[in-house]
Amino acid sequence: MTIKEIAQLAGVSISTVSKIVNNKDQNIHPETRSRVLKIVKEYNYTPYGTVKNLSNAKSFLLAVLLRSSDFSPLLLNGILETAQEHGYNVLLFDSQADLQTELKHITTICQKRADGVIWEPVSRDSTAYVQQLTRQKIPVCYLNAGNTFPSYTIDFQEMGRRLTQKMIDHKHTRMLCLLEREDPRSEQVVTGFRKCLYDNGLPFHENALLYDDALTESSKFLQKLTELDITGIVSSRFSSSLFLYEQLCKLHYCVPADLSLVSLKEDGQNALSFPHISGITIPWQEFGSYICRQLIRKCEKLDPEDSHEPFASDFCFDSEDSIRIPSSLCSKKLIVVGSINSDMTFNVDFLPQAGKTTKILNATRTVGGKGANQAVGIAKLNCEVTLIGEIGNDIDSSFIMDTLNHVGVPGDGIHRDLYAPAGKAYIYIDSNGESTITVLPGANSSLSAEMIRQRQHLFKNAGLCLLSSELSVEALLEAAKTSRMYGAKNILKPAVLGTIPDQLYALTDILIPNRKEAVSLCPTGASVEEQAAYFLDKGIKIVIITLDEEGCYLKTRETARYFPAADFVAVDTTSGADAFISAFAAYLTEGYSLEQSIRIATYAAGFCVSRQGAAPVLADRSTLEAHIGKFEPALLQRF
Repeated sequence: MTIKEIAQLAGVSISTVSKIVNNKDQNIHPETRSRVLKIVKEYNYTPYGTVKNLSNAKSFLLAVLLRSSDFSPLLLNGILETAQEHGYNVLLFDSQADLQTELKHITTICQKRADGVIWEPVSRDSTAYVQQLTRQKIPVCYLNAGNTFPSYTIDFQEMGRRLTQKMIDHKHTRMLCLLEREDPRSEQVVTGFRKCLYDNGLPFHENALLYDDALTESSKFLQKLTELDITGIVSSRFSSSLFLYEQLCKLHYCVPADLSLVSLKEDGQNALSFPHISGITIPWQEFGSYICRQLIRKCEKLDPEDSHEPFASDFCFDSEDSIRIPSSLCSKKLIVVGSINSDMTFNVDFLPQAGKTTKILNATRTVGGKGANQAVGIAKLNCEVTLIGEIGNDIDSSFIMDTLNHVGVPGDGIHRDLYAPAGKAYIYIDSNGESTITVLPGANSSLSAEMIRQRQHLFKNAGLCLLSSELSVEALLEAAKTSRMYGAKNILKPAVLGTIPDQLYALTDILIPNRKEAVSLCPTGASVEEQAAYFLDKGIKIVIITLDEEGCYLKTRETARYFPAADFVAVDTTSGADAFISAFAAYLTEGYSLEQSIRIATYAAGFCVSRQGAAPVLADRSTLEAHIGKFEPALLQRF
């Protein structure tokens, strides 16, 4: 391809082509210049000036001179793709944060006669080298040069402001800003963080800054979260967010139930499926493409020499998976502290007897334990619940966790004991629905008072705490004290206690024993009424004694009343009490009266005992309310 042919294709004179490719085109119309350069690049025309090694001949070569290798590869992708689209090749240089290395690279760029440079200066002292590029008339687009040069940059301050505003939109007012030390990006993010707080009339305190190196000291980090009552964290780097997420899991914090988290993200990190951290993706590739286009416009003189249009992006959130309103503003949740088992249920004609062999007709495995059953029952009634308990290191523990997650019971309060198996229950059910249960406590025995204290933040915004006495008395007492400290009331199911300590009586608001448990705890009371009165004398405010097919008996200082059982045929009574307690607690927390909650709970218990199994047969809300609606629709109306 000759210059004459280029001129013919462009519809201009040979001298016009010569002036354009040799950078002597000051008086040529921009549209003509663009048309000629487009043809020159398409046909890879080499001007005669280049053969003669004239310094002003176009090379169609761009240089990228970066401060160090600490940059996103997607920034380079954007530059390279855009340069190639416009017919340019790219030279890449790394100054390694060293001024002498930077000077050597600038000298090389001049020798290579690059048409333009994207330059990220090492420091303010880099200004001494500008004249070399100016003498060669090489246009420059500066990158991240601060106030030293008119440079292009991503507005991390605005991104920090938007991250913080998203938190405030979700009603968070007590937040931390997670940063890296001596990191320019973090400095801009915290500026946006402070500005957003100011714009929303919220105070900024220096103790609201959290540096990533402090995350390794979990005790101090936990203390800061607790003392400042933090509900959300804004992070400047995704790597710090991942480390934070890991530490929160170790501290039994659940994102976003206990703490909301938003973060800046690098391009490509959205592909991570877990953990689900919401945030704004840094548009590195879009930014690289934009800078390259601006440089090419300078090289081809499409813009005035002093023009500088800043980079702008939408900065949109990718999701809201890790954000929710603070728990204190949500409706009250329920805490369940109790046993978690893998249940093996055996159907038999007759319950096992000493000296006799019992034939098993059928065997099934389900999740059980009073803690797990009650938590599942609450979750299926669409109420927020946190289960605190222990599982082990065996395959049964994995089965338990998978099942609980499936029905919506979060795992943040469940700890895995690496040195014990999961608790196991072996349940024999005869043809009349009566059952005999034997239990291997396993990891349930590991739940201690100290472990309750480690998870005390889970009690925030709890309305009721359900306690079952299959655990140690020390753990029960600590859980009861903690729930009271956070303003919750305690419901105690005395499943295996021969006696209840006076301390536990004092911390119990509602006691729900069955007929046999009431007799065991109150041997002097001959009747249900006398037993209930005995418990009231112990300081209990509400006593509900469940009576199987006869319903239940309520006793308070003001009320004494029997409630009939719902009309269901009993098939398996194993988890009837758990169904009763979970429904009673769920509806009482939602504002239903004490009497309404008891009546609804009798229906839930009836549903459960009419089917075989434990957690899997607990009624969901729609099924339960649809059935109640047929017989007692007024029962579901809150007064």
